[in-house]
Amino acid sequence: MGKEDTIVRGAGLIYGLNDRPPLKETVFAALQHLLAIFVAIITPPLIIAGALKLDLESTGFLVSMSLFASGVSTFIQCRRIGPVGCGLLCIQGTSFSFIGPIISAGLTGGLSAVFGATIMASSVEMLISRVLKYTRKVITPLVSGIVVTLIGMSLIKVGISACGGGASAQADGSFGSFHHVGLAALVLILIIFFNRSSNRYLRMSSIVIGLMVGYVLAWILGMVDFSAVQNYGGFNIPVPFRYGISFDLSAIIGLGLVYLITAIEAYGDITANSLISGEPVEGEVFVKRASGGILADGFNSMLAGIFNSFPNSIFAQNNGMIQLTGVASRYVGYFIAGFLILLGLFPAVGLVFSLMPEPVLGGATLLMFGTVAAAGIRIIAAQNINRKATLVMALSFSFGLSVELVPEILCQLPETVRNIFSSGITTGGLTAIISNLLIRIKED
Repeated sequence: MGKEDTIVRGAGLIYGLNDRPPLKETVFAALQHLLAIFVAIITPPLIIAGALKLDLESTGFLVSMSLFASGVSTFIQCRRIGPVGCGLLCIQGTSFSFIGPIISAGLTGGLSAVFGATIMASSVEMLISRVLKYTRKVITPLVSGIVVTLIGMSLIKVGISACGGGASAQADGSFGSFHHVGLAALVLILIIFFNRSSNRYLRMSSIVIGLMVGYVLAWILGMVDFSAVQNYGGFNIPVPFRYGISFDLSAIIGLGLVYLITAIEAYGDITANSLISGEPVEGEVFVKRASGGILADGFNSMLAGIFNSFPNSIFAQNNGMIQLTGVASRYVGYFIAGFLILLGLFPAVGLVFSLMPEPVLGGATLLMFGTVAAAGIRIIAAQNINRKATLVMALSFSFGLSVELVPEILCQLPETVRNIFSSGITTGGLTAIISNLLIRIKED
């Protein structure tokens, strides 16, 4: 591997996996990673809290705990403790894939059901890490692509609702008003504008710039009420099971399905990260690394549920950051983890972001969710679309979108069954897995 490693280094890698860059360079690289993933970490709890109509204090606390859980998970993933972790510069946070099932679980059983399902369903990913080679025969790229596409399509409804002003605007009759839609459109346009920039730093910061400009404008328009927060000081002490814990079968199945897909995504992310970092992408070392990384995904998600946060998975965007900076050192990950834990311990951070008006967040998330759907389509497009694939897609999209568009179709079913299949992601995903296994066509 020595010769190959030299070639990769020559291609632009300044610091390898086990190198220790000088403190100044380490902190600078860590801050760049933080800038790339900060918004992605705080957005899921903001969307979920908005959909579940949680109060300001609970929203702020969930944002803080998401940062804290991300920090702890990132440290475990980079450090590799026993068999847990991949030992690469991998940052963790809540994937958008989990948002739909979490909202469904929260509307049915509250936060206690969400955290119960997060903890219980995480065993799915931990089990997959032990039988990785067999799982990949069931969760094929076609199935993954279908589920990812359904996730994006289902979440677009959440994004456009936020653009119109969310639940509060629906309650006071201002939903869809010009200042809500106009603000969301401005954020969306700014993100697209800066994302097209040839300057890599502007491109990386496009979402942050769009959100901050939207936030400031919303404050000028009187849409942000800082007086609603009584106290920004203090210290957030992570309290296990602060919102209680309960177990709902439908919520566990819904999240379990997404954990299945996330495990396969994590395998791809670890492969890409290993390649960029000049590490092997096959053989015993790689298999051990991939299994450890997926095991850490599940274990960290269980920890996150205990500390009132949502499932944690490896973020793909930091792979691009390693290429841009040329720094693949996992020691940088320790600093990123430390920064995330510190941000999570101070309630002011969570409270400031919990005040962000829904149209500002909606303008950004609408594009993000569309990107998720587009990523799923790209995965599907890379496959051989024969008659079997066409049938699997037709069934999966038909069933998945049917329960999203006309949920009343399930009204005559028993409550447990209705809760399981009320999510288009769960219905479409299970249909994709079963139909892909059962449909057999002998091609001419």
